[in-house]
Amino acid sequence: MSLNHQDQVNLIQDILVNHLEDCCGSVSECEQLGRLVKSLLTNSAVPSEMQPVLEDIYNYCQSGKNSPDLENHINTHQDELSQWVGQINSFS
Repeated sequence: MSLNHQDQVNLIQDILVNHLEDCCGSVSECEQLGRLVKSLLTNSAVPSEMQPVLEDIYNYCQSGKNSPDLENHINTHQDELSQWVGQINSFS
């Protein structure tokens, strides 16, 4: 079963909320975020206004998966995580 773009957006939001609330995550979550964002960036059904947010999230997950201290990386980005969740809500 493939996910439509709204399912992908919801999954991104779920992972970001988990990072925001739990202040921890895994490399596999960062990798999954990256795959989801790449898919959305190439999907014409996704509003173009959402692209900068997706690019920011992609950069976050790429630096997170390569971080020697993922929990610190997540804690450092709490403000951005909150902002991204709010922005994604406005597009949903």
